[in-house]
Amino acid sequence: MHGVTRQNRAPIRPKVPDIRGEKELQLNEQTLSQRLERVAAHVPAGARLADIGSDHGYLPVALMRRGAIAAAVAGEVALTPFHSAERTVRENGLDQRIIVRLANGLAAIEPGDGVTAITICGMGGETIRDILDSGKARLSGQERLILQPNGGEQPLRQWLMENGYCILCEELLRENRFDYEIIVAERAGPVMYTAEELYFGPLQMQARSPAFLIKWQRILREKQKTLTQFARARQAVPEEKVQDVVRQARWITELLA
Repeated sequence: MHGVTRQNRAPIRPKVPDIRGEKELQLNEQTLSQRLERVAAHVPAGARLADIGSDHGYLPVALMRRGAIAAAVAGEVALTPFHSAERTVRENGLDQRIIVRLANGLAAIEPGDGVTAITICGMGGETIRDILDSGKARLSGQERLILQPNGGEQPLRQWLMENGYCILCEELLRENRFDYEIIVAERAGPVMYTAEELYFGPLQMQARSPAFLIKWQRILREKQKTLTQFARARQAVPEEKVQDVVRQARWITELLA
């Protein structure tokens, strides 16, 4: 799969909201952002957690301080956040209980860790998918995956379905003018979602929360604007691309009807 080669290159950092900056401004291991609080809420009590792309290590440290988890691994591929995470763990006196590893993706997990939950937050959905795909050998299939993509949810859900993961819970929250989705999944054998469910989120479609409807009203306006631009474009836009946007706009219109 093409995602594997991508993992060998420099790690892809999300273009959308620079969460790292936002975290440094206001957050530490005691006060998590609303987004990370919601992620934390899905980590089972007493879990052995692997937080991949842990940044400052705030999430595992906060959970450990609260007595919510038994052990944790904080994985980081970049040196600066790796050192930040090490410092956070050390300053909280948790060196014995949280291991910080410099590693790419799921390579941070070792068999002896006995990981029961994996969090991957604040990256594009395609990047999270690639991390899961290239690290498949490290997954026992017993872990709960708690994923918080910044966009690209559809390809991520596609991967979960293809690999036998059932989506147990989905959440949408708006923070600092951005929509964040949280997807919680566990492996449960063959699972089938429709194209629309992969696009919107199967549970989100059923729940139709106010935040969800507002998000898709906004996206529908963007799709309509895109179609208007296509119509005015000097050069012909490939028909396939036009039909793709037309189909998405139709799905959203039906969803909101």
